[in-house]
Amino acid sequence: MNFIDRISLTHLDILKEIGNIGAGNAATALSMILNKKIEMRVPNVRIVTFDEMIEMAGGAENVVASVYLRIEGDAPCHMFFVLPLEQTNMYIQQMIGGSVSFETLPYDEMALSALQELGNILAGSYLTSLSDFTGLHLFPSVPETSIDMLGAIISCGFIELSQSCDYVIMIDTALIETNVENVALVDGHFFLLPDPNSFEIIFQSLGVALDE
Repeated sequence: MNFIDRISLTHLDILKEIGNIGAGNAATALSMILNKKIEMRVPNVRIVTFDEMIEMAGGAENVVASVYLRIEGDAPCHMFFVLPLEQTNMYIQQMIGGSVSFETLPYDEMALSALQELGNILAGSYLTSLSDFTGLHLFPSVPETSIDMLGAIISCGFIELSQSCDYVIMIDTALIETNVENVALVDGHFFLLPDPNSFEIIFQSLGVALDE
């Protein structure tokens, strides 16, 4: 049986629940940093091919901001958080104040640091939730930030592993600023690519093994 055919709605529902718990923790941290009420949710979790992932995130030539982490431990993975450039500018401006733009070089060092911190908060919250649910020990690397075309960013982290695994866990992420007249909705994506065998380890730890 093909790998993707072994993924059930139960598996996806569990990943979505883990994501929503992580999102709640991230929203609390962001609310404190921005000094305003932020809500965050995970409207959808999908397991998609590399080509589908790039298409759903706007295409290979779409310029985005990303934060990359390598996850070591019981279930090694690669993780990217990707955010549209316009929305990145908006949130980083709110984090550090003043005018910030990632449209042209050179990029402001403080803005890059804030972007790294934003990605670290979001990714760290999700990983903590995943680790709590599974009981697995997962250790993220220091986050790396990039401003580039999506295809270039993804190929750097995934090209080697794509030879042994064709699928990515894609976690949609919605950040919502509440208590304002016009609600600001920010749509980002997590891309989680487990190493070979890590899919099996994660789902077995959740008590929903990928049965043949």
